Amino acid sequence: MKYANALSIVLALAAAPAAFAAGSMDGMDMKPATQSRQAPHPVAAEIKKIDRHAGKVTLKHGPIENLGMDAMTMAFPVKDRADLKNFKVGDTVSVTFDSVDGKATVVEMRRP
Repeated sequence: MKYANALSIVLALAAAPAAFAAGSMDGMDMKPATQSRQAPHPVAAEIKKIDRHAGKVTLKHGPIENLGMDAMTMAFPVKDRADLKNFKVGDTVSVTFDSVDGKATVVEMRRP
């Protein structure tokens, strides 16, 4: 009986570090990950369509690195719809994009 008790104590002690390590993997004891998301940078683009009513602009743009998007032509919501009155189709612009409510959004647009 002594050996059985001793064996169970040794096994419990041997398993304790593994159980402790597994418990710390739940994310609670870990340091927060560093930001891998890049800061927004202006991207060259050409205005293909403006929808002032919907507050959207269709842009042919270069890669948007901070959002992980390749160059393409796509419609985007504009953070400030009033800015759209300053532009027309065909304008070459410098655009800063960011994620707003989970959507790729034009946060700033200006002429280069």
